[in-house]
Amino acid sequence: MEFPFEISARDGRARTARLSTLHGEILTPVFMPVGTQATVKSLTPAQLEELGATILLANTYHLYLRPGDELIAELGGLHKFMNWPKPILTDSGGYQVFSLRSIRAVDEEGVTFKSHWDGSLHRLTPEKAVAIQENLGADIIMALDECPEPKNYEYNRAALQRTHAWARRSLDAHRRPDQAMFGIVQGGIFRDLREESAAYIGSLKFPGNAIGGLSVGESKRETYEVLDWMDACLPEDRPRYLMGVGTPADLVEGVARGMDMFDCVLPTRLARHHTAILRHGRLNLMGAAYARDPLPVDPSCSCYTCANFSRAYLRHLVQTREILGATLLTIHNVSLLLKVVADIRSAITAGCYHQIREEFKPASSDVTPDS
Repeated sequence: MEFPFEISARDGRARTARLSTLHGEILTPVFMPVGTQATVKSLTPAQLEELGATILLANTYHLYLRPGDELIAELGGLHKFMNWPKPILTDSGGYQVFSLRSIRAVDEEGVTFKSHWDGSLHRLTPEKAVAIQENLGADIIMALDECPEPKNYEYNRAALQRTHAWARRSLDAHRRPDQAMFGIVQGGIFRDLREESAAYIGSLKFPGNAIGGLSVGESKRETYEVLDWMDACLPEDRPRYLMGVGTPADLVEGVARGMDMFDCVLPTRLARHHTAILRHGRLNLMGAAYARDPLPVDPSCSCYTCANFSRAYLRHLVQTREILGATLLTIHNVSLLLKVVADIRSAITAGCYHQIREEFKPASSDVTPDS
């Protein structure tokens, strides 16, 4: 199966395109809400469709541990299991294995890790990561990579070699023609490593390429520098996926540097911590100033939450720990990010991307990105 990526408009390095999959078409730039355990926390699939989500991300590591990829395959695959008819992307599980600090051993063949759930030992290799994702049945799957600390040169050099070898083995192990596999570029904040990785991963002819290992402690300036290097190095005719980045300003700046796809847990995580994302800033609803505030979270927003509920009511919900509070704030946060990428697509098509970029211009290039 082919996965056409058809660029329809450009404005500088920003571009809009259509990516076709078995479960539907994806207009890029696109933000992918994260459904770690086959659910976007506090939202139903129907609500996500109403908000305009066209693709979700699910987590290989967590679904492998619970309920198990073989069980999901037995029940018809991830789309049927979670009742989501549109495209799904699954990561390889590598980021979670390394970020949860559960590693027992890393070698050239793979990684041995301990489950954060019950302490059991597991072995993840490129071949196993592919097999798990083939059982899950996502439209886009990821090659296994090693995600190191971004500022340790020697560690990044060694991890890069493993990531490249694992990318080739992942391709060799991949059997399902209805899934597009993306490779992942690593290399920390080091230009020579990033350019070497982009050249190698790009040469493997993956249907798409991802940039990993960012928004993990480096400054915003360093993040944007890496993206500038990647824009010059990665093939233009394939989608570019910036992993784990999702503030409005970072979406705008990423697109300005040639990125097409984004995901982040930020909108759901902040909602569970009583915080609304605004186009410019955030609103912590626990603040006493909102106790009698009749305004919606964002008077300029037309989402279900802003159209129907006041800040005072939302503050009451989060203070009393009512589940509805997280649901309503998640609706707003996800809606806002989907609206931002829709505005981005419109601005590129109209040839006025500089205007939206000026609107979201970061206050400082040295602020650490949200994670």
